[in-house]
Amino acid sequence: MKITKATLEQIQRQAIECYPAEACGLIIRAGRAQLYVPCENVAASTSEHFRLAPTDYAAAEDRGEVLAVVHSHPDYSPQPSEADRVACEASGLPWHIIEVRKGDDGTIAAGELVSFAPTGYQAPLIGRPFHHGTLDCYQMIVDYYQRELGITLKQYGREDDWWSNGGNLYMENYADAGFSPVNDLQQGDVIIMQVRSPVPNHAGIYLADGILKTEPEHYPAPGSILHHLYGRDGRRDVYGAFWAEATRLILRHKDMMQ
Repeated sequence: MKITKATLEQIQRQAIECYPAEACGLIIRAGRAQLYVPCENVAASTSEHFRLAPTDYAAAEDRGEVLAVVHSHPDYSPQPSEADRVACEASGLPWHIIEVRKGDDGTIAAGELVSFAPTGYQAPLIGRPFHHGTLDCYQMIVDYYQRELGITLKQYGREDDWWSNGGNLYMENYADAGFSPVNDLQQGDVIIMQVRSPVPNHAGIYLADGILKTEPEHYPAPGSILHHLYGRDGRRDVYGAFWAEATRLILRHKDMMQ
């Protein structure tokens, strides 16, 4: 998709005005015209991430066809992060990232614009960086179940730090997602844990054989959990000690019941 000069100038202007927060917006087609629609960034940490306000997205759709998603990278390369690539795939739309930096003289200027589109990219299970809502402990479960077991799980909207703000994501939704509590452990069970939180706020997948069929390059780690702890890369850890003490519930999906 070719970006018009007027659209690019609007993107650059918004990126500068929003600095040091990430700017975000949508390119739409209204009739025969290409328009840029600036949106509010409602992420918990706007200098590190962005999340388009849902009401802004809906309003843009009312005006025309959404063509692309735009956001800025303040003081950072415009190359897409792992979370950007995953979110681009989920959106099904082309993405554009614009670099914006503050110079030594204090002047804020927009720089290079990088464009990319969905290609079928999937973040690895082990080693994926953390990005709440895109690459987090629930998304690890969703991706494992889809890739390793062929089971599609529902997505649930989740704000960063929901566990400290009255939310109870896992306990409120596990039955709706097709899971039931069990008293034993088998391959693929979901372990719900409570880690420095007033409610259960973390989950992992039990790997009895420690093998990931879709990532055979990793050595087997029998009796481990595959999980994505807040702020850390996705990994496997031996299940026991701290993780066993933090466990509040073991869940099994209906398609895995014997």
